[in-house]
Order: sequence, then C-alpha cells, then structure tokens
Amino acid sequence: MIQTVLFDLDGTIVDTNELIVQSFLHSLEGESPEPVTREMIIPNMGRPLVEQMEFFSGRTEVEDLINKYRTFNLSKHDELVKEFPNVHAVMSKLHEKGYKIGIVTSKIRKTTLMGLKLCGLDTFISTIVTVEDVKEAKPNPEGIFAALEQLGSKAEEAIMVGDSHYDIEAAHNAGVTSVGVSWSWKGRSYLEGYKPSYLIDDMLELLPIVGLATDVVKD
Repeated sequence: MIQTVLFDLDGTIVDTNELIVQSFLHSLEGESPEPVTREMIIPNMGRPLVEQMEFFSGRTEVEDLINKYRTFNLSKHDELVKEFPNVHAVMSKLHEKGYKIGIVTSKIRKTTLMGLKLCGLDTFISTIVTVEDVKEAKPNPEGIFAALEQLGSKAEEAIMVGDSHYDIEAAHNAGVTSVGVSWSWKGRSYLEGYKPSYLIDDMLELLPIVGLATDVVKD
C-alpha cells in the first residue's frame, strides 16, 4: 500500500517552465558556440544546472553563467512561476489523510523553497532533497533513497511523480512506483517511451493510484 508520495518540482507541481527557458536564453546570450533556442532547452530540462551550462556553452568553467542565470531567475521568479492545476487540492488531501510527502529535485534549496511557498505548498511537505544534498542527481536514485530514509519509508510503499525521464528512471532505479505527468513540455509520447508505472493527465488522477477517492474541490 502506498504511504509515501515523492514529487519532482519543476514542470511537475510548480510551473517554472517559462522562467527556466527565459533564464537560459538570458544567461547564454553570446556565450555558446551557436545561439541557444527554446527548442534546444526543453529536452534538457530536468538536468542539474551546471550540466546544462557545460553542455550549452562547451565550457568546463561555468560559474559566471550560473550566477547570471540565478540572478535573472530570482528577479523574475514570482512573476513567472505558478502552480499546476489541482496540485494544491491533491497535496492537501494527501496531507489530510496522513501520507508522507517529499520533494526530490535537481534545483537548489533556495529556489525550491521559493516556489513551494509562492504556491502555498510548503506546509504539506515533510522533507526536501535538492541537488545540493546529493552527490549524484537523478536518474541516480540517491535523492529518492535519501528522502525515503528521512521519512522512514520503504521503497515498496512509495511513488515518485515527475515530468522527465530523469524522474522515471530514478524511480525505476530506486525500486519505487513511477508516475509521469503528461503536462510535461516534453510531451506524453516522450514519457511513454520510458515506461512509467502510470501516466496521468491531471493531478487528480494521482488520488486513486494511492487509494483515495477523487472527492476534492478542484483548484
């Protein structure tokens, strides 16, 4: 029986997609061998920031690009970030029914907390594992294992919800049930290729997966 629900952040429960794209376009302008486009950014979303900066710039030293990205990202955060539909209602229901809720993300803690608080989701979360807390980011299962340990949970009692193949593969590698979300900018067919245990079109569809009725007020 599922007792623990782990969520990715960006693109899964918090819509930071436009913020991420604009932050990359701003920070990489004139800094890459060829102009970086939205179409190039989207497939790489979900990877740690340093990996993406190295990939796009062709450089091994990217601290200046990361600083430029984060400065822009913070300045535009509250303007461009919003919660995905029905996320608040579902998290509230899970919390009310005693499910353990955690976040496993490739973001840093500061902006993770900003997004959760902005969308009013922070009070539902029992643990947060960020890229700063692990040696290996998703698809390595280290972050999921850390969250399970902090929550006192077992893999067979947990699910991981995410919008990227990094989330699905991390779940598989950790031995937990995987749930893909079709509102990923990468598309439903992209996620289907990684064979998640479930693929949902609305966050409300998560409730019956964990054994709850969908009798909630939609956001």
